[in-house]
Amino acid sequence: MIRIIIQCGIASFFLLFSTAVAWYEGSAILDNPWEWRYSTPFTHLFYGAVSNPSDISHLDYFVYASKFQPLFPVIMVLSSLYLLALIGYFIFKQEKKGFAYYLSFLGVGLFLLSYFTSNSPTVGGHILFSLFLICGSLCITTALIINPQILNRVRMKKI
Repeated sequence: MIRIIIQCGIASFFLLFSTAVAWYEGSAILDNPWEWRYSTPFTHLFYGAVSNPSDISHLDYFVYASKFQPLFPVIMVLSSLYLLALIGYFIFKQEKKGFAYYLSFLGVGLFLLSYFTSNSPTVGGHILFSLFLICGSLCITTALIINPQILNRVRMKKI
């Protein structure tokens, strides 16, 4: 139990630190009005067009940082996934099948995220696409190793 708490504390520290740095790096979008059209999806979704720097949502800072300075957003994603895996392990400690399904669900979510970032023209978008794809594959593979009955159920449905 103490191991899990220590791991959660360390992962939370990395998550909070990388979030703060990515937010700071992403605030550079305020100085780049030519990027407002392409890097502010949340502002466009919630408020419409951007005409002033004060119109930009703080969530768009992370989009901008992910596109042009992806180091800390990648650390955010990795620490978030590690925390999610730890929480799932703790919840399904006694039930291997439940943890395998949890990892499968997480893997499918990561595959969806990789799909949404697949057409990005920036280097950061390609890095996040690869990261989501690799982590999703690892989650699905781990789930299949933990509980091979998942694969057997898929095969039985095909027959």
